[in-house]
Amino acid sequence: MLRLENVSKKYRDFLAVNNLTLDLPAGDFFGFLGPNGAGKTTTIKIIAGLLAPTSGKVFIADIDIQKYPVDAKRLIGYIPDQPYLYDRLTGKEFLQFSGGLYKLTGSPLKAKIDEVVDLLKIEEWLNRRTEEYSQGMKQRIVIASALLHEPKLLVVDEPMVGLDPQSAAIVKNVFRQKSAAGTTILMSTHSLNVAEDICRSVGIIKNGALLFHDTLASWRSFREREYENLEAFFIELVK
Repeated sequence: MLRLENVSKKYRDFLAVNNLTLDLPAGDFFGFLGPNGAGKTTTIKIIAGLLAPTSGKVFIADIDIQKYPVDAKRLIGYIPDQPYLYDRLTGKEFLQFSGGLYKLTGSPLKAKIDEVVDLLKIEEWLNRRTEEYSQGMKQRIVIASALLHEPKLLVVDEPMVGLDPQSAAIVKNVFRQKSAAGTTILMSTHSLNVAEDICRSVGIIKNGALLFHDTLASWRSFREREYENLEAFFIELVK
């Protein structure tokens, strides 16, 4: 579903992403891990089509995002680390606006809004202006907007920022459901316990290069006797 082939991104003399190759199948839930400045957000923006790579290619369901950006982006739901909303719109108006960007209108749009509202438990805020929302409310409404068009790939940057435990549990459950239904999820996070809890596979990046990529099941089979948990392995790998 998502394939990166020798992707690099250079800013003058700084190599932010270094010859990154990655292949995620449909339904994979991939935790993208790394220290600050490792290249995670740059990679995510390249995958989402917000940045062009200096070299290499990105394919979404075999569609080259550089050659066919509109077709590729129709398959992507992007959830940034800092949710951006239009303050004067209500949550419902924001979802209607977001659905319209993907040509959803009328009854189909209403049905999808009802579905994501129920999924993320946000009905009580729906008719409030988003300027009144807490950080956690904003994050959940942005996640809802990213699900409206039923993306094949969810690209998520630090989704748990600002979420209280109840909200975090709801979001994790939604991601589990979407992955089980065949949606591929790439999630960048600093919360290693979250990655270990809900991801099927993980990759660890440092200085723009991928140091490790495997399923968590395989990692546990081969490394659990050496490292207490994923956090201990991560710290050892990137130090």
